[in-house]
Formats: sequence, C-alpha cells, structure tokens
Amino acid sequence: MTTSDAESGVIPVPSLQEFFRDSVDAAMASNKVAVDDHTAHYVVSLLTLFARSEALHDQADRGPGTRPLALMLADAAEAAPGDRRNSALQRLGDVALFIAGFMAEGLDRKAVGIGYYVRMGGGAYRTLSMNLPANPRGRAFAPVFAELSAKFADVVDVLNEVRSAGLAGRDQDVLRLYEAWLATGSRRAARLLRQIGIQPIQQPGSVREH
Repeated sequence: MTTSDAESGVIPVPSLQEFFRDSVDAAMASNKVAVDDHTAHYVVSLLTLFARSEALHDQADRGPGTRPLALMLADAAEAAPGDRRNSALQRLGDVALFIAGFMAEGLDRKAVGIGYYVRMGGGAYRTLSMNLPANPRGRAFAPVFAELSAKFADVVDVLNEVRSAGLAGRDQDVLRLYEAWLATGSRRAARLLRQIGIQPIQQPGSVREH
C-alpha cells in the first residue's frame, strides 16, 4: 500500500470480484444466511458488474439514471415471451436487489421504501425462474433465481452488511434500521437493534410471515 493510499483510506485489492467474494462470504456468515454456491457467485458477479455505474444506469433523455421498477415490470409484461421477457425480468430483479442492498439510505427520500424493492425484485426473480427454458442454461439458472426470490430480503441484509460493516450509532441509523425491519422483517436489522437494546416485536402481516 502506498502512502497516498493509506492517507486516503483506500485499500487496494488484486481483484474487485475477489474483494466482493470475501465480503459476501463474511456477511453471509455474520447474518447466518446460507445459499447455494452458484447463487453466491451470481451475487458476487452482480456486485462486480454494478460497480461500474454505466452498467447500473439506463440512458434516458434526462441523462443516466435507473428506470423506475414499475416501468421495468411493464417492459417485461409487454415483451414477447422468451429471451426478451426473461432479460427484462432479470434486469428488474438485479436492479432491485442492488438498490435495496447498496442504496437503501436513498430510498428514505423516495415515495416507495425498501419493502417495495424487495417485493418487486423477489417477484421478478420468481417469475424468471419459472419462465426459463428447459435447456442446459435454463436448468442451471432457474434454481439460482428461485433461491434469490425466496431469500431476497436475506440477501439484501447481506449486501447491507457488505456496504457498511457496522452501525454508526446515530439516531437516524437506529430509525432506519427499525423502518427496514418493519418493512422487510430484516434479520440483520433485528440483530443490530437487539445489540443496542431494542427488541423488535413481530407484527401481523410482516414479510417474514409469508
């Protein structure tokens, strides 16, 4: 590590994918989340891809940005069955997962919260897993998308852990954790709340009950 790296707080890594793999493995262990190796590899590859902003953002007349999930869902519904529809569903699931996991703070300022992203992303992956053709690629990826759908909120917890290793301890962080737990039943949020003396109580109709 060079002096400038140390002063800036930048830690060079030999491979971005290797960095995300180690971070995801540690976060899964911390949150007691277990997924198939192929699913974990997919998540790591997604983080590596979206580390480049141009891969995440869509180009629009108003400039680069992410297309609203409702419009992505409309694109998938309007696309012809097959590769185009499956690609649209995959894009919806991927963007929802990344934003919910890495940009949850920005959702506080939006009309829809993290629970919306969990429902939309999980639903997209579920439909995609059922729509993939029965060819070798489809048989390989269908279980991955099915698991991502079933454990979407858990994987969001993992990405939150990757993004931020611990709780900063500010009042707004505590409130954000509690809101995330109410919206998604996040096990990570519940664990961190208990660590600071707050015992979340299960509410009827929560995400975890379904």
